[in-house]
Order: sequence, then structure tokens, then C-alpha cells
Amino acid sequence: MEKEGKTRVLVVDDSAVVRQILRDQLSKEKDIEVVGTAPDPYIARDKIMKLNPDVLILDVEMPRMDGITFLKKLMRYRPMPVIIFSSLTPQGSELALEALKAGAIEVMAKPGGSYTVGEAIVQLAQKIRAAARARFLHMPSRDLPPLSEEESQQAPPRYGGDEVIAMGASTGGPEALKVVLQGMPPSSPGIVIVQHMPPGFTAAFAKRLNDTCRIEVREAKDKDPVIPGTALIAPGGLHMV
Repeated sequence: MEKEGKTRVLVVDDSAVVRQILRDQLSKEKDIEVVGTAPDPYIARDKIMKLNPDVLILDVEMPRMDGITFLKKLMRYRPMPVIIFSSLTPQGSELALEALKAGAIEVMAKPGGSYTVGEAIVQLAQKIRAAARARFLHMPSRDLPPLSEEESQQAPPRYGGDEVIAMGASTGGPEALKVVLQGMPPSSPGIVIVQHMPPGFTAAFAKRLNDTCRIEVREAKDKDPVIPGTALIAPGGLHMV
């Protein structure tokens, strides 16, 4: 994966200043090598084919093609770890959730206010290291299937209180969980989920799933009971016991 133990990174951002700062600062890390930069997805596509980077750092707002559209194409044809780094993706925003759903392994907001460049570089370097170890699971998006007359009626749970379904997911997980949970009937056992996602994103992610599933989906709280017909998602950065 890495040359001489270094993770190879390609930076895609329309700002020459941002590209230069990321190249200069990340290159100071002993285990990270910025192998190239690109001002837009079209040039990025060619450099990905030529340089074969381990991790892509991707902006959202760019000329000719936006980052989310490029991310979707990339996940379809050449899956790889992608970190979204943009001023348009603050924690919990719809665009940030869309990026995670499209396959991004991490979403970071660019520095602003009290959030300094130095702090951003430290966090970004940590996320690059984690992203380089990621493995991908990609499942096609499906619409919610039509309900049959029998399923439309809330049948009593067929399971006792001891059955629990546990799920864990990382990159590609949001879309995979959508497919799995949409297929769960209201009579399914209680479900607990740990999805690798930054803190602050899981509540909105759970709400979006709840709007399209036949079971209840929500972010877990301390001492929540695990009950049939309900899926609990661990808050970002936490696990379940």
C-alpha cells in the first residue's frame, strides 16, 4: 500500500493556497507522502490512475464537477478511502451526511474561527492514517419495497426479549445499513449498531433512516432498552455494551 512505509495522499481542491498548505504541512509527517494535487475532479481522475494514491483528500465546491458527484463516481468505478475536507461540511450538516452516504470515510470542516490550521493538520493526519487501513463494503441503493397487506399491519413481535441483532460498519456502512434496515419487518428483534462516524453525525443519520424504514431507528442513549422493532445506533465515536 505504502512506499517506504508512507501513506500516499492525493489532494483535490480548487484553491491553490489550500493545496500548497496541505502539501507542505502533511509532508512534515514521517509516515505521509503527498504524491500530488489537483484543482478539480477531471485532473484528479487522471492523477488517481497515474499515481495510485492510498487516500484522497477531497473538497466539495469545485469547478466543472462538485466533490460529491465525483465521490459517487469514484466509489462506483475505483473505490478508495476518501476524506472530505471542505468549508461546506460542518458537523452534522446535510451535505456531510450525503458525503458519508456516498462513501467518504471521514468528513472534516476546513479551519475557521478558533479551529486553527495546526489543529486541522493534526486531525487530518490522524484520519489519513485510519483511512489507509480501511476496507470497503459497497452495496447498491434500493428503494423501500412496497408493503404487503400482511406486513402493513403491526404484527406483534415474534421474538422474546433475549434475541438481539448486532451490526458494526465502517466505510460504505451508511448505504449498507440503509439496505439492511429497510428490509427489516416491524417484528424483527432489537438491533444495536455501531457505525464508524464522527461525533455529531449519528443523530441526523438515524433520523434519515427512521424516515425510510418500517422499524424505529434512533440514536442510542445511556440505559436505552433493546426492544423488538427498534434499531439503536451508537453515538459517533462511542461503542455499545
